Amino acid sequence: MDLDAEHGRVVMEVVALPALSDNYIWLLHDEEHGHTAVVDPGDGEVALAGARERGWSIDQVLITHWHPDHTAGIPAVVAATGAGVWGPEAERDRFAGLDHGLGDGDRVMIGAREAEVWAVPGHTLGHIAFILPDRAFVGDTLFAGGCGRLFEGTPEQMHASLQRLSTLPDETIIYPAHEYTLSNYRFLAAEAPSDEAVNRRFAEVERLRGEGRPTLPTTIGEEKASNLFVRARDAEEFARLRSAKDSFR
Repeated sequence: MDLDAEHGRVVMEVVALPALSDNYIWLLHDEEHGHTAVVDPGDGEVALAGARERGWSIDQVLITHWHPDHTAGIPAVVAATGAGVWGPEAERDRFAGLDHGLGDGDRVMIGAREAEVWAVPGHTLGHIAFILPDRAFVGDTLFAGGCGRLFEGTPEQMHASLQRLSTLPDETIIYPAHEYTLSNYRFLAAEAPSDEAVNRRFAEVERLRGEGRPTLPTTIGEEKASNLFVRARDAEEFARLRSAKDSFR
């Protein structure tokens, strides 16, 4: 749970709902305005149950990209709540239920807060992120200690997307969509065994997962310090890392 306090009141509560094998569905709740959004509901029943348990009603669905583990639950959520669906216009034909198509630079209200839409291609060509002043919902572009596979995009695109995200303030809270952190840092530790930042974070992640606790959210500052994919100097270095990770066991 993440609480965003302003003038002593909770403005936005963010809850992680584990789903499928390793996904997180994020619920965003604005108590003052009675608004609840869900980000990337790959399993509609998980999203609905998570909201129902807290006495919330989902009225907005936010989608970062078209993959079924992020979109398959849209019909169930919409059928149960009538929620509107916001997502990438460039991927409108790849999944059902999109009401409001978004592109780079668009803005969308989430409760009383405004998010800017950033295009962050690489994992898919139309992938977007929702950027709030102090947090970002990044789907499968940036992971804790890693990044998404290049299913559609190029190394140049993904490197540019990660570099763009790295321009956010260090304290920005980052909400990826998968609990891949331990496997990511196993790779990073093998790739850079003497890197102090990598080893520090790897030990922390091992402890958290050993206790059955999530490793997310993360921060841009942490990823700039210990995520070699974010630290890659250029697209060529990034491509080498991504290829190595794809075959790492």
